[in-house]
Formats: sequence, C-alpha cells, structure tokens
Amino acid sequence: MARKPKKRQAFNVMIVGQDGRLGYEAALFAASLRHSDPDFTGRLFVAEPQPGPLWNDDPRISSPELRALLAELGAEIVPFESRYFGSRYPQGNKIEGLFALPEGEPFVFFDTDTLVTGPLSSVPFDFARPCASLRREGTWPQPALYGPGYQQIWQSLYDKFGLDMGPTVDESEPEEYWQRFMYFNAGFFFYACPHAFGRRFRDYAVAVRDDPPAELVGQEMTPWLDQIVLPLVIHALGGARQTLPEGMLDGSVTCHYRMFPLLYAREADAVIEVLETVAAPNRVKKVLKEYDPIKRMVFQQKGQKVRALFDRDHLPRREQAIRNRIKKEKLWMR
Repeated sequence: MARKPKKRQAFNVMIVGQDGRLGYEAALFAASLRHSDPDFTGRLFVAEPQPGPLWNDDPRISSPELRALLAELGAEIVPFESRYFGSRYPQGNKIEGLFALPEGEPFVFFDTDTLVTGPLSSVPFDFARPCASLRREGTWPQPALYGPGYQQIWQSLYDKFGLDMGPTVDESEPEEYWQRFMYFNAGFFFYACPHAFGRRFRDYAVAVRDDPPAELVGQEMTPWLDQIVLPLVIHALGGARQTLPEGMLDGSVTCHYRMFPLLYAREADAVIEVLETVAAPNRVKKVLKEYDPIKRMVFQQKGQKVRALFDRDHLPRREQAIRNRIKKEKLWMR
C-alpha cells in the first residue's frame, strides 16, 4: 500500500521592508516567491519599522506605488516599534520585527536581498530545531596576534548566558580555526515561534552590546552583532549547525544575492532567469524602475556587462576581488 505523502507544516515568511533599497528588494522577493512557489499557503509579512526616537528619518516605505505593488503580490506590511536598535544598528530590524508576526506560528526569516528560486513549501523545516545560513566567511571574530583566540572568545559568550559550548564545536576542524565554532550568516533562520526566538535574540544582542565579555575587547560589534549572538540563540533553542538538507536554502530554493552586481557576477543562470522574469511584467517594472540599481542592472542590462567579466566556474576565491574587478569597470552600485 502506497504511503500518503507527508503533509508539510504551514509556516509564515518574514522579510524587512523600509524606505529605499529594502522596499524594492522586498517587492522582488515577493514576486519571486509567487513565481517559484505558487502553492505556498503561508503568509508573507513585510516587517516595517515605524518612526521614533531611535530613527534619524522616517524609515517607512514612502512610495505609494511600491506599497500597492507589495499588496498585489500578496505581502502584508506589518508595523513594529524600534525599542533597542534603529538607525545606529538597522540590522536589529530582523530582531525587533519578529514581534510583529503571529505568536506561536512557525516562521522563516529571510534577508530582503534574497530571491526564491524554487518551491519553498517543499523544504522540510524542523521548526523545533532551528539553524541559519552557512553561506558565510570568517568575518568575526578577528583574534589579535597575542590572543584571546577563537576558543576563548566564543567560550566567553556561551559562558555569559550559561550555555554549554561543547555540542556546538566541530571537532573535525583544527583548533583555532574559525569553522570549528558555530557561526552563521543571518540571511535566514527559522523557529516554531517568532516571539520566543525574538525575545532570546533581543536579550542576547542587547546584553552583548551593552556589557560584552572582557574577551571581546577590541572586537568590532558593527555590523556583526546579530551574527555574534545568533549561534547562541539557536543552540539555546535546541537547534544545531545544520538541521536542513544541504543544497536547498542558499541553493536550489533560495539565493541570498546581497547586491545586484554580485548577483550578476557569481550566481547561476537560473537565478538570473528568475530575477529578470519576475521583474519583467509592466506593473512590476514600472515600480522597480524607481530604484536606480535595479533600473540600471536589470532593465538597462548593466548586469549582463558585469556577468561577462567572470567565469562562474572559476570565480576569485575572495569576494573583495570580485568587487574590485566590477569597480574597475565602473559598474559597481548598491
């Protein structure tokens, strides 16, 4: 007797939207989700910070046309107050925005500069065991020549919150090598409840920002604070380094491109096809052209000029080399 296919758990998706770049990226994300996963049954929330004392300017999406397009694409713009971060650390939006989502409902957060390139609803998320993006470089910490080293720095953080670091260490990696220690890009993460995740994320981030362990003296907190505490949050909530099948997120199902020149320089043809397909309808194109990097990269085809500079099978190992080549050709923009 054939088994019935396992029913996927419904879940919500959250991105952050605000005036400028993030608002237009949010529209591309929403369009790509509808294009690549028409069977997605969850809700797409665009968390929008509200003006207040922690913001220098009004962060809300100011374009009525863009707000209307997001609604047409099925996105729900939900407001949230910035009580801890704001202009000084806008990456904190991904933390405080979690409280705008329905409590107790599973969620997946994505950075707004992400495209959905496959059926997101097919990803077998285990919402009780969170993880985050492993598409990262060893950006933090940067140990000084005479110490403390990676072990001491990370140990001090786990100790600060009463967590056992042992299970998070990859013993197959050499001592004092950055990949021995659990470290993520915060481009995606997920859990069973946004409020529970958000409380832990907020409390850890504020505690490290305001009262860091002595071992962190001399370490840069900006822009890395969210990625410093994310491994602690995931470990505390029962997650691990990798709880998803490899090759789906940051692979066949999503692409965290980060900047349009980098997207054209290094991503697969399938990603470019999704981008240009979802941007093409006149209703979408009319709004996206308001944002100059999309206008020039996608619609004026500057992106294809960037693409012609690189062999995707033999890209420079370091991102900085890719950036430098694009800048030399005067094609860099963000």
